[in-house]
Amino acid sequence: MKVINPATEEVIAEYAEQSWEEIDRAAEAAKSAQASWREQSVKNRAKLIGNVGAVLRKRAGELSKLMTAEVGKPISGSESEVEKCAVCCDYFAEHAEEFLQPRMKASDASRSYVRFDPLGVVLAIMPWNFPLWQTFRFAAPGLAAGNAGLLKHAPNVPGCALATVDVFREAGYPPGIFETVLIEDNALAERLVAHPAIAAVTLTGSERAGSRVAAIAGSKLKKTVLELGGSDAFIVLADADVLSVARAAAAARCINNGQSCIAAKRFIVDRSIAAEFEAAMTREMAAMRVGDPTQQATQIGPLARLDLLENLDRQVRQSIEHGAKLLTGGKRLGDKRPGGKGFFYEPTVLANVKPGMAAFVEETFGPVAAIIRADDAEQAVRLANDSPYGLGASIWTRDAKAAESLVGKIDAGCVCINGPVKSDPRLPFGGIKNSGWGRELSDIGMHELMNIKTIWIA
Repeated sequence: MKVINPATEEVIAEYAEQSWEEIDRAAEAAKSAQASWREQSVKNRAKLIGNVGAVLRKRAGELSKLMTAEVGKPISGSESEVEKCAVCCDYFAEHAEEFLQPRMKASDASRSYVRFDPLGVVLAIMPWNFPLWQTFRFAAPGLAAGNAGLLKHAPNVPGCALATVDVFREAGYPPGIFETVLIEDNALAERLVAHPAIAAVTLTGSERAGSRVAAIAGSKLKKTVLELGGSDAFIVLADADVLSVARAAAAARCINNGQSCIAAKRFIVDRSIAAEFEAAMTREMAAMRVGDPTQQATQIGPLARLDLLENLDRQVRQSIEHGAKLLTGGKRLGDKRPGGKGFFYEPTVLANVKPGMAAFVEETFGPVAAIIRADDAEQAVRLANDSPYGLGASIWTRDAKAAESLVGKIDAGCVCINGPVKSDPRLPFGGIKNSGWGRELSDIGMHELMNIKTIWIA
């Protein structure tokens, strides 16, 4: 497993993929450890997840540099990601006991209630784009709930995977409660999904991976939570403040180098202000600072892998061939580091994008904004829903009440008004349609991977 720095194209580390025998032992060890872990008091489990937050903050510098080296995200984004993970740990340390309290229910019994019990070992198949946050999004609530976690991370971030295990160890977790397996071969990963020691699977990744994992887990009757791709709509209504919204739009598109499922991707703009918005968006995107991700001033670093860069370029070229208008960008940048190395792509704006084009139909994972014109708010909603995805959406307007009347019509797991879509430990997170099923975070996400058990007493 070779790790390539996407800013320099240099091999920075190599790791040995584990054998099936090693993977099997890790799964069995997690199952054995969870049997006693579930007997720990919620108070003790919550205290330990709070310890994890403290360790994250102590090691923030090294963890941030590791993320930037492995995936190319700007160092400022890596630092924010570590802190967000720590905040998530703080939240579940504070609220785990509250969320896991039995809930009394009226019935024909003398007493009836619902309690929340852990399922067992949760296999987490995680992506590279937020290598710590995606992991902690499941681990903080899941381990506080009494489950054990077995992490199968993306093969280009093994350093982050192993560092996460170290964080849990330093925080005081017993062996087996949170471990990682280094797997690059999909066949080994699929075999692990079916392993008898695995009680449930949570996956963040592509539609293809989600479909395959769901099929295997379903054949074994295992619970899954899937957070898959997104092509979030950013709806700009006629009364919006165009200049300020364009600034927010560029930032929303370019978060994490544009490689985020919940990054705004399709900008659906009322026709009456579309020309002004296109001009403003073009200025904002063209002004983005692209370069060395280790520098604080950098806003956009390289894409994480060469194949991702090539696919993004294909989507742009195909959209232009079918009638999209290129306003800025549209090509690879090879001169941001000495020797012309690195998987950099120009911040790009496409106008005249229509349904059926690659930039409309597919998820674009990089700094490419697709602008679509709509005749009115109702057509904007129809265009937003004209997508296989349903993760998030945002509406931008001076009239928040009018926007609120539209949210029930939008097919998405989250709708934000006058703010970008984001995840927050306090709120449930997840999508519908090809964006997956189930929820993470908040009490709702915590309960997704638990046995919600009814107790009836005569």
